[in-house]
Amino acid sequence: MEKKIPYKIYLEEHEMPRQWYNVRADMKKKPAPLLNPETFKPITEDELSKVFCRELAKQELDDTTAYFDIPTEIRDFYKMYRPSPLVRAYCLEEKLGTPAHIYYKFEGNNTSGSHKLNSAIAQAYYAKMQGLKGVTTETGAGQWGTALSMACSYLDLDCQVYMVKCSYEQKPFRREVMRTYGAKVTPSPSMTTEVGRKINEEFPGTTGSLGCAISEAVEAAGSQEGYRYVLGSVLSQVMLHQSIIGLEAKAALDKYGVKADMIIGCAGGGSNLGGLISPFAGEMLRGEADYELIAVEPSSCPSLTRGTYAYDYCDTGKVCPLAKMYTLGSGYIPSASHAGGLRYHGMSSVVSELYDQGLLTARSVTQTEVFEAAQTFARVEGILPAPESSHAIKVAMDEAMKCKETGETKTIVFGLTGTGYFDMYAYQKYNDGVMENFIPTDEELAVALSKLPKVE
Repeated sequence: MEKKIPYKIYLEEHEMPRQWYNVRADMKKKPAPLLNPETFKPITEDELSKVFCRELAKQELDDTTAYFDIPTEIRDFYKMYRPSPLVRAYCLEEKLGTPAHIYYKFEGNNTSGSHKLNSAIAQAYYAKMQGLKGVTTETGAGQWGTALSMACSYLDLDCQVYMVKCSYEQKPFRREVMRTYGAKVTPSPSMTTEVGRKINEEFPGTTGSLGCAISEAVEAAGSQEGYRYVLGSVLSQVMLHQSIIGLEAKAALDKYGVKADMIIGCAGGGSNLGGLISPFAGEMLRGEADYELIAVEPSSCPSLTRGTYAYDYCDTGKVCPLAKMYTLGSGYIPSASHAGGLRYHGMSSVVSELYDQGLLTARSVTQTEVFEAAQTFARVEGILPAPESSHAIKVAMDEAMKCKETGETKTIVFGLTGTGYFDMYAYQKYNDGVMENFIPTDEELAVALSKLPKVE
C-alpha cells in the first residue's frame, strides 16, 4: 500500500547522511585530469596544495574513493539547517493542471539563502584544520560569498571576496550581508591585483565575470602568507560536498517509496546540479536504475548546449589549472544578465563527462521565460525563488505540461537551490517589462573559442 505523501518530507536528524558520495568512483570513463597551467601536465597534489588546502586537494584528485566521511564538526554545523525538506509542489501541480508529481529539494532555509553553505563550511573547516589565517574567493550572484563569509565567521577565519562587478552593483544587500559577517568585498575586476588591472585594460568598462574574479582571488591568496583560495562551484571537491543534496533527496523519496523519473537542476559551474544528480547518476552507472537527468543553463552563457568539450583555463587570467570541460572559452565575458551565479564560461569536468557520455541532457532558456516561471512558482508555492533556481523551475514546468498533453504521470524532482529575496533588482526589471534577453551570436562565441589553449 502506497504511503500518503505529505506536503513536506523531512528526514530525521539521525537520517542525515554521514558521508559524501563521489560519483567519479562509479564512472568507468573518468573525467580527464586537471593540468598544470605552466607545464600542461597532470597536476600533482603538491602543486594543487599551493592553491587549495591540502585535504581539499586530495579530495579533488581522488576519483576512486566512493564515500568520504563527513567530519563531526561539519555535521554539527549542518544540523543548524539540515536535513533540508523535499517538498511536493501540490499547488503548482494544480495550477498547471498536470497529472505529473512535482517535488523540489529546498536549499534556501539558511541565512545564506542557498545550497552554497554545504561546501563553504567544509572548505573553511579544512582551512582551519590546516592552521591557515584566512581564505580568498570569488562570487557571482553573491550566494557563495555570503555562505563563505558565514562559515569563516563561525570558524574565526579571515575572508576576502572578489565579487563580479555587475552583481556587486545590482545586489548591494547581498554584499552587505557578507560585510556583516566580517568579509572584505571587492568588485571584480579591480585595480588591486595585477590580473585585475590587466583585464580592465583589455576590456575597458567590463562588468566582470566569474573567470575574472577567480583570477583575482587566486592572485590574492598567493600573495599573502597563510592564505589559500577556495571555490564555490565547478571543482570536483565542491560537487562532492554538494552530494548531500542528492543523498537526502533520494533518502526522502525512498522513505515514501517514490521513484523519480527525471531530476532537473540549474547549471552554472555544475556543483549544485552535480550534487543533486550524483546518487541517481551513480545508480545509472551501476546499472541499478534509469532516470532522465536534465541540466538547465541560461541562453546568455550556454556552455553545455553551445560550448566545446576541450581543455581550457578555469579563469580569465589563466593562472588556475586547466580542466577538460564544456567551455565557451576562458576569455568569454557574458552579458550583465540576471542569470546570477550561472555566468561561468565552463562546466564541471564531472558534469561535462556525464553529459558527453549521454547520461545527462541539457537545455538553455532565456531570462524572461525564467522570470515568468519564477513568478508563477512564487504565487502558488509561497517561496520567491532565486533566478538560478528558476531555470530549473522553468523546465520542470515544461515537462509537467508535456505530461498534461500525454496524460503521463511522471515524477519530476528539481533543485530549488535558494531564495531570491536579494534579487529584487532583477525582479523589478521583469515586473517593469524592461528585461531583455541576451543570446550570444555564433560569431561572438567563435572569437572566445578560437583562443582555447593548444593541449596535445
